[in-house]
Amino acid sequence: MSELVNVHLIDGTYELFRSYFGAPEAKAPDGREVGAVRGLLASLGGLLREPSTTHMAVAFDTVIESFRNDMFDGYKTGEGMDPVLWEQFPLAERAVKALGVVVWPMIEFEADDGLAAGAKKFSEHERVERVIICTPDKDLAQMVGGRVVQLDRKQRKLYDEDGVYEKFGVAPESIPDYLALVGDDQDGIPGVPKWGQKSAATMLFHYGHLESIPENCEDWQVKLRGAKSLAQGLAEHRDAAMLYRQLATLRLDVPIEEELEDLRWRGPNAELGEFCREIGFARFMDRFD
Repeated sequence: MSELVNVHLIDGTYELFRSYFGAPEAKAPDGREVGAVRGLLASLGGLLREPSTTHMAVAFDTVIESFRNDMFDGYKTGEGMDPVLWEQFPLAERAVKALGVVVWPMIEFEADDGLAAGAKKFSEHERVERVIICTPDKDLAQMVGGRVVQLDRKQRKLYDEDGVYEKFGVAPESIPDYLALVGDDQDGIPGVPKWGQKSAATMLFHYGHLESIPENCEDWQVKLRGAKSLAQGLAEHRDAAMLYRQLATLRLDVPIEEELEDLRWRGPNAELGEFCREIGFARFMDRFD
């Protein structure tokens, strides 16, 4: 049997945001701001130098809006994004392709959906030991389990099923229900009034999913402070909570055409040198001598 491999699935949108706010500003020879793209290249280049990194794909929100915006008016949009950052998105996709890494540009779906679908597909491959989803996003925690783990590269923390429970107080399969109750500011999900992290985790640890929580708090098999108020809030917003859960549930039907060997990194493409000169980052090529 062939040697088992790890598959790294990268949230390119998050990585670009992280570079934008963490890497120094830099100008290309033509005057464009390219600091975030340089930071992205440096970050991925460092990951590719690790011996365990052999197979990789990067998903981007090529279009910030997705099918979820049709479901809920309050869902996140690109409104308010710094144009300097937004203008670097196309460059970022070009950079990753030039680096020789597979890119999944999401238009109808979100990058998180692409990562989830990829995790499902490749975790079922007999030659895959682990799928490592590289993002701190809370919603990707729902994919953790079996061969799938989540890595917060910034904090250098790896989460398996026990890690998800330790962080959120619920099992991975309850994460969409948890986010429906407590909300997710990053995605524009408001949550259910009066419900917080402790109350949501306590109830979902016992009941698992929203529909299993009795409407009458007198029927609850766990005791919570303010139970009557919590039950009333959930009863009044149950339909909204079910919608929020649907928004937080990642799609696994994103078409992922690549097979495992397509994700194997074989070194940068010939275009990388020219691209690096275009953004004034020629010294990056020294890493691949």
